[in-house]
Amino acid sequence: MSRVGFCLDPVFAEHDAGPGHPERPERLGAVRRGLEAAGLLPDLRSLAARPATREELLRVHTAAHVDRLAGAAGRHLRIDPDTAMSPRSHEAALLAAGAVAEAVHRVLDGELDRAFCAVRPPGHHATAGDAMGFCLFNNVAVGAAAALARGLRRVAVLDFDVHHGNGTQDAFWREPRVLFVSSHRFPFYPGTGALDEAGEGDGRGFTVNLPMPGGCGDGEYVRAWREVVEPIGRAYDPELVLVSAGFDAHRDDPLGGMALSREGFAAITDVCLAVAGGAARGRVVAVLEGGYSLTGMAAGAGSVVGRMLGRAGATAEGRAHPAFERLMRAYKDEQRRYWPSLG
Repeated sequence: MSRVGFCLDPVFAEHDAGPGHPERPERLGAVRRGLEAAGLLPDLRSLAARPATREELLRVHTAAHVDRLAGAAGRHLRIDPDTAMSPRSHEAALLAAGAVAEAVHRVLDGELDRAFCAVRPPGHHATAGDAMGFCLFNNVAVGAAAALARGLRRVAVLDFDVHHGNGTQDAFWREPRVLFVSSHRFPFYPGTGALDEAGEGDGRGFTVNLPMPGGCGDGEYVRAWREVVEPIGRAYDPELVLVSAGFDAHRDDPLGGMALSREGFAAITDVCLAVAGGAARGRVVAVLEGGYSLTGMAAGAGSVVGRMLGRAGATAEGRAHPAFERLMRAYKDEQRRYWPSLG
């Protein structure tokens, strides 16, 4: 059985984005209930969060951004209509980013094989200089940058949140040492993630976007991940895989408009593990992003962590709607320009 660390700090629940906000503390309770219901908690190893250092944050964010959020510590701040801070939000955000960096170090040091960081606030929309989309610091990007600082030459960030990870894309837009892959509803918030967004300079081809229409379910996701993400990921052969694990593509989610099931998340996780099967030697760090149905959160978390532990279970099949074939051809035609492994 894989040694899987699990981080869920009580301070994460102290971040309050405001009354009625979908990114609410109860999401963390749903994650824990999902792991309990699946009988996974006894097999997980506790992973303590610690605050991200200024050095770790500055690898991804501007000093002005780091200082602005620090200046809001202990008070309320409305950043935009979707994104707000409460008195302990800065502390929670530091711990969220630090938890991912710490998980990366523990995995690279061989103390853990994998880790799941159930953090709040989420991160993949946060850009170098802006908090947005419920996100303050870009947790997964901080983790990837920590791995690069350790000397890794190939890190993959795989993002299955229903929203495009624009902040992560921006962070590594010109960086060939990071392969960023995102499947997401499109057009949708935040408006980025078109098929032809592929990076620039030396990073050209190392950003892979799979925009999907609303209503896609297990069949469409499984086809896209098995037939596009997996061969590209295997060809890249990362030394570490980071996963932006958003559960808002679940069929019960009130915001996502997609139709993934528990078995669909299992199939996607199997692809992530397959990508990690070469130089990464199975090393995966998954980071909680979105997900606003509590039942969907519980189902998704139980499915993903179960697969990370090596538990057997049902997975979805890739029986996509016939209309999806055209989009699959478009994915492959675009990505063959950079990844001949697609055939």
